[in-house]
Amino acid sequence: MENIATRIARAREAKGLSQSQLARDMGISPQAVQNWEAGKANPKGDRLSSLAMILGVSVDHLITGAPMKAWPSEVDATSPDALSHPGLQGISVWDDQTPLDDDEIEVPFLKEVELSAGSGKFAVESNSRAKLRFGKYTFMRLGIQPSNVVCMPVKGNSMEPLLSDGSTVAIDTGATAVVDGKMYGILYEDMLRVKILYRIAGSKLRIRSFNRDEYEDEEVDAANVRIIGRVFQSSTIFS
Repeated sequence: MENIATRIARAREAKGLSQSQLARDMGISPQAVQNWEAGKANPKGDRLSSLAMILGVSVDHLITGAPMKAWPSEVDATSPDALSHPGLQGISVWDDQTPLDDDEIEVPFLKEVELSAGSGKFAVESNSRAKLRFGKYTFMRLGIQPSNVVCMPVKGNSMEPLLSDGSTVAIDTGATAVVDGKMYGILYEDMLRVKILYRIAGSKLRIRSFNRDEYEDEEVDAANVRIIGRVFQSSTIFS
């Protein structure tokens, strides 16, 4: 059965590269390439993009088996001809009525729920129909189930300049185990917030704001904090 492992091997052979040569070009160990082609591990993130570029195929081809397209490395993206190149796509306009492409997924955007990155109360109104669109491979390469994703706006200045008031965060509700120093959406003291979390002794959590000039760390009982999920993407608006 064809999968990402077989597609990596086939693309590598088509480029005339050995596993050792590919590993050297990527700056990784030959064992890593062997593991990919044996199906023991999958390349992710920047490493997946680098692999696709070196092999001369698209990331989508490696992940899903979509028709092979050359990586457009030979095209100057600033050139007037760039948008007409078959390996590049122009910007398309869509609205809520535009049908999803085969490689797109819609996730809920809860406009009525404001994640507090400062202080204050929040209001929740039901029946939001707003959606945000993501490419399928974004979730596939991150190992995130689309049904676990929710997007919410940020309110307040406690995460500035990383996240400004009005920014949008995407949260993986399937990732609730705390990894020190990572950002989470949490419910604490009847407020929804975006904060950096750390585990500390005695079943406690340290809640940290990025704007530490104005906001001090809080040490709280972990049992009093509901972790909604880990923030894996953000869109920041600077006004």
